[in-house]
Amino acid sequence: MVEISRRGLMFVLSSPSGAGKTTLSRMLLETDPGVIMSVSATTRRPRPGEQEGKDYYFVSTEDFGLMVNRGELLEHAKVFGNYYGTPKAPVEQALQVGQDVLFDIDWQGTQQLEENARADLVRVFILPPSTMELERRLRARAQDSDDVVASRMAKASEEMSHWAEYDYVIVNNDIDSSFAKLQAILTAERCKRERQTGLSDFAKQLREGL
Repeated sequence: MVEISRRGLMFVLSSPSGAGKTTLSRMLLETDPGVIMSVSATTRRPRPGEQEGKDYYFVSTEDFGLMVNRGELLEHAKVFGNYYGTPKAPVEQALQVGQDVLFDIDWQGTQQLEENARADLVRVFILPPSTMELERRLRARAQDSDDVVASRMAKASEEMSHWAEYDYVIVNNDIDSSFAKLQAILTAERCKRERQTGLSDFAKQLREGL
């Protein structure tokens, strides 16, 4: 089988909490060896079982600030008193060898990625079929109190207002159908001419009868 070298892509999934983004991300990572998860740097302390370089890169607040100042992060934000950001170097290394990098980030992080790496970026927004269904899914998880659910629902309206900033939008009526659409998007984006870096040499060989 002919294998043409390809530059990887940055595959962003965003959605309000409960719309299915995390489940779809997990399914993609479990079924597609060509996709790896982006690993963020953070200033928060490691939780039990978390591994350096696998779950996060754990850094001091001072070192995080230096990373920002040196332009070493593709995106960064402060969340609940801690800083999080995506180191540029590991992502670039993956892209160069044709590995696709999955990002589970919000619209603000996505906007920063667009500023720093638009050519490599593919943005997908996941919408719930209705606000009632979104609330039902949040309550079905049985992880959050009523106050937390109410807070997530209030935040969801703001998050969903940014759907038009994305390249693709999937309404998650059914997880299997949504996953099939996600796979179709990834396949199409991988086939884009500009990402197939070895295509010129391959086409030249064909013309020369090789």
